[in-house]
Amino acid sequence: MAAALALRSLYRARPTLCRPLAELHWPPRRGHRLTPADDELYQRTSISLLQRESPNVMYIDSYNIRGFTINGNRVHGPCALLPHSVVQWNVGSHQDITEESLSLFWMLEPPIEIIVVGTGDRTERLPPEVLRGMRQRGIAVEVQDTPNACATFNFLCHEGRATGAALIPPSGGAAHTSLAQAAE
Repeated sequence: MAAALALRSLYRARPTLCRPLAELHWPPRRGHRLTPADDELYQRTSISLLQRESPNVMYIDSYNIRGFTINGNRVHGPCALLPHSVVQWNVGSHQDITEESLSLFWMLEPPIEIIVVGTGDRTERLPPEVLRGMRQRGIAVEVQDTPNACATFNFLCHEGRATGAALIPPSGGAAHTSLAQAAE
């Protein structure tokens, strides 16, 4: 069946192949050319501005065992990210996270909707009383390992949500230090 279709198409194309190029009624295809056509040369699109949508929003550029790079600035050790500022966070590990250590998030005005907590290399459980206290104040808490917490924080900020982050640097098990590399 396929052979018959191929022979039929060759038979129909045979008279066309014998004609000179000037007699062809369709324009030649240009999919094989490597250079742009005249219309492509004069109608180019260009981008004149490449920057984030809102320069006042916090974005985590990268992380490593020493700390984080946030909006191009290095922060050493654990840090708390608020909508428009970064502060050092005085915790050593996930075991040091208490309702008091998270109090700076519920004291803010306007209030924060969600806090993303990065607990290092692994996702660790926070004490139930800490989660209950934050829920009573109307703040959702998302606990993840630090690499995923950084990506989640960036995503929520990009959506325009009132988001905070409490991040502990990973101890060295993270393979990607740049979030741009991790996304690829």
